Amino acid sequence: MQIRIPRPRSRWLAGVAAFAVLAGAGTWTAVADDAAPSVHREDRVQNMPGAKIDTSYFTSGGEGRRPAVLIGHGFGGSKNDVRAQAEQLAREGYAVLTWSARGFGRSTGQIGLNDPDHEVKDVSRLIDWLAKQPDVQLDADGDPRVGMTGSSYGGAISLLGAAYDQRVDAIAPQITYWNLADALFPHGVFKKLWAGIFFSTGSAASLGTAPGGQQPPGAPAEEPPAGEAPAGQDRAAADAGAGSDTGAGSDAGAGSDAAVRPASRAAADEPAPANPTGCGPFQPTLCAMYERVAVAGKPDAEARELLESRSPSAVGDRIKAPAIIVQGQSDSLFPLSHADAMAKAISANGAPVAVDWIVGGHDGGDRESGRVEGRIGDWFDRYLKQDKNADTGPAFRVSRTGGVDSTDGQALLRGATGGSYPGLTDGTRQIALAGREQRFVNPAGATPPAISAVPGLGGGTGALSSLGVGLSLDFPGQFASFQSKPLGTSTRITGSPTVKVKVASDTGGAVLFGKVYDVGPDGRQQVLPSQLVAPVRIEDAKAGKEVELTLPAVDHEVDAGHRLRLVLSATDLGYASPAEPATYTVALAGQLSVPTAPAVRTQAAGLPWWVWALPAAGVLVAGVLLLTARRRTIAPAPDPERADVPLEITGLTKRYAGSADRYAVRDLSFRVEKGQVLGLLGPNGAGKTTTLRMLMGLIRPDEGEIRVFGHAIRPGAPVLSRVGAFVEGAGFLPHLSGRDNLELYWKATGRPAADAHIEEALEIAGLGDALARAVRTYSQGMRQRLAIAQAMLGMPDLLILDEPTNGLDPPQIREMRDVMIRYAAGGRTVIVSSHLLSEVEQTCTHLVVMDRGRLVQAGPVAEITGESDTLLVTVDGEVPEPVVEKLAALPGIGSAARTDEGLLVRLDGVTATEMITELVRLDVPLTGVGPHRRLEDAFLTLIGGSA
Repeated sequence: MQIRIPRPRSRWLAGVAAFAVLAGAGTWTAVADDAAPSVHREDRVQNMPGAKIDTSYFTSGGEGRRPAVLIGHGFGGSKNDVRAQAEQLAREGYAVLTWSARGFGRSTGQIGLNDPDHEVKDVSRLIDWLAKQPDVQLDADGDPRVGMTGSSYGGAISLLGAAYDQRVDAIAPQITYWNLADALFPHGVFKKLWAGIFFSTGSAASLGTAPGGQQPPGAPAEEPPAGEAPAGQDRAAADAGAGSDTGAGSDAGAGSDAAVRPASRAAADEPAPANPTGCGPFQPTLCAMYERVAVAGKPDAEARELLESRSPSAVGDRIKAPAIIVQGQSDSLFPLSHADAMAKAISANGAPVAVDWIVGGHDGGDRESGRVEGRIGDWFDRYLKQDKNADTGPAFRVSRTGGVDSTDGQALLRGATGGSYPGLTDGTRQIALAGREQRFVNPAGATPPAISAVPGLGGGTGALSSLGVGLSLDFPGQFASFQSKPLGTSTRITGSPTVKVKVASDTGGAVLFGKVYDVGPDGRQQVLPSQLVAPVRIEDAKAGKEVELTLPAVDHEVDAGHRLRLVLSATDLGYASPAEPATYTVALAGQLSVPTAPAVRTQAAGLPWWVWALPAAGVLVAGVLLLTARRRTIAPAPDPERADVPLEITGLTKRYAGSADRYAVRDLSFRVEKGQVLGLLGPNGAGKTTTLRMLMGLIRPDEGEIRVFGHAIRPGAPVLSRVGAFVEGAGFLPHLSGRDNLELYWKATGRPAADAHIEEALEIAGLGDALARAVRTYSQGMRQRLAIAQAMLGMPDLLILDEPTNGLDPPQIREMRDVMIRYAAGGRTVIVSSHLLSEVEQTCTHLVVMDRGRLVQAGPVAEITGESDTLLVTVDGEVPEPVVEKLAALPGIGSAARTDEGLLVRLDGVTATEMITELVRLDVPLTGVGPHRRLEDAFLTLIGGSA
């Protein structure tokens, strides 16, 4: 269940002290925001039978009554994890109550995995408390208008709350389970890796420390003391809340099932009773069940019955609240089949249901939190506020990847929708598989295991499987494989494929893991959609047994020319296989049935604004030009004396639009020679970008001129063909290789292919074999180098680079530095604008420093950094520390310190000659003396207060 790795311990003593001071009073905090209504939070510990439950109550503005929302947290977490969502719902007009479930955060008690007699009854008691609040809307006496939401563990309690308490009016469960037994024991196979993480996380949280000595979730340090605003919050608002009379301790009334008491340190930290089985805060029956199944390697009937009794599926016929079900595609813990089961059951009860498949899940990937929380808010608006104009969205939506953003490497998402939920078997297509009967083994100890999803890896590789990225491994001799012919047309699989096979085992029993690979045209590259497998335990198979395998539910596009490969493996890293060796025989007994959900259509991108805007703008501009009869300036004739000067700027001035005395660039003049790497530096607003835009002919200067190789720059000037430019965020087609992207770009210029010099540009960029790979597989550094290679096509004599190292790590920055130096080494010129002063110092030969639109200084790097009162003394060997101390104590010496390069000596009254004399007197084996000044020091000195 949304396993949460606890955060490190911090500010523990401060938290203890704050709680000690506040004992005896409920805590009110005002969460302020300049752009939104302030949110008030009241923290209380509520007494429940066998536990003390830590809660937070959020409200915002207004005097009238409003609907309420309960938000549950994920397993291993606490109420703090859902605070942001609670505050947002409060701003939208809801009263929101969050709580830490039994055994988590500051709440005491034993973890019962949403036990109906404990965790579920806690929910009913919290609803009782909400019914007594004066700002909560009531449908009847004791019946508040209330919705529930939460992820994973919190999603399951939302379903169970609606089943056991009919006062729940709407629910929004996210990435959760329908039947916990099916989740941890799918088709009789023990999901050992997830179960182990699950129980160890709960145990670590209860012991006061997570693995590695970390603080458990929800420790006091995570909450600010009462009356003290969180960082960035208005203190006055917090003081007002802390000083108000909240009525803590009396709101619930003496006769209520859950008497409300003030938050107190003793109550919050009272430990749960020790568990004799040694598995932490879990109920003893759960600990015994887990240990029994983990040792046996397979579940028994008692284990299944226990987990099923605490699952929403056990009471599914009682859930009649409108439900929006959000489930993750990258989820080997609670796959899409759980959402399918809950959608069908709740719909059968007559309740409105919407299903939303997000790309992420427990295995990582994008959880689409902003979009999902917005849709949940709309759902509550419709069914809690009774706003019939609220847009609850389509009955079914699935997020699909549509390539990779070449600027940041993130997967691009598009929604596909349907007017009704299609289920997992809609629009099936039969695909023939080929392959003879095959024998393979289950190795002794089930080792080494095949690899599919790796719980806790967190990389979200499953979400990128549609982009050709994934991690999977099958060991030879441990699996059978059957393959289709190349598909004639692309096929979108949306749902669960099925296939019939005949299985025999020399031991009588078998555990198999079914999966369907998308295999590329070369037959070697294969991708496992969402990294999912379908386990199945088969009994009485000594003489052979025909079984129908239901494979994992996915949403995956198989391109034309690709094949589908069915693999049945004897092992998988995430599951328990029989330890004893066995030989399996598998043969096909039917075709592969693939669901396509034809009524689900990917949303169109919509008509781009420029389709209509550009023609209209063209008409408008033409009209303006005709009416004003604007004179066109004639470009000055080329200057042959400056034909070899790459760039000369003279008196360049550009005013801000609509201003006569505010300048972006003012009277700027400098010159760049061949072979130089020039760094253009300046603080934000110095005019660097404006200067580069004028240099590239994108905007016109108000005064002055720019000449490139003697030609004056105007928009569209022919000499710009000798200029290459890289502006941050170059775009590439992700499905094409690096080389194909460059060739396509050059063709678009209309210039001869022979003039591209692609090989020369690529050699300088240093991309190597990566050129043959799709750009979607590139790292950020590789995309940056490809963008610079694009700018170098045609080998321009002047190369302009704007922030070429943005987003790169140190090794990639070093590679980029080498690219620029290599390019200039051939007699060409590079101009680079960058905010990384250390890189400019190591890369550039010359600098132009700007501030407030004016030139501050221009010249060689060494000349600009050379003026300093600090000298670098290089020595032969290491200088003893006592000698350094003696030097530092001499009159006229400000300081002396050892560095890897020698000694740094700051002069404070003596001359360099006098210092050298003292060094000789102290027997320092000096080999040289020179000025030492970093570019950063010089830059800050030059721009002064603008820094």
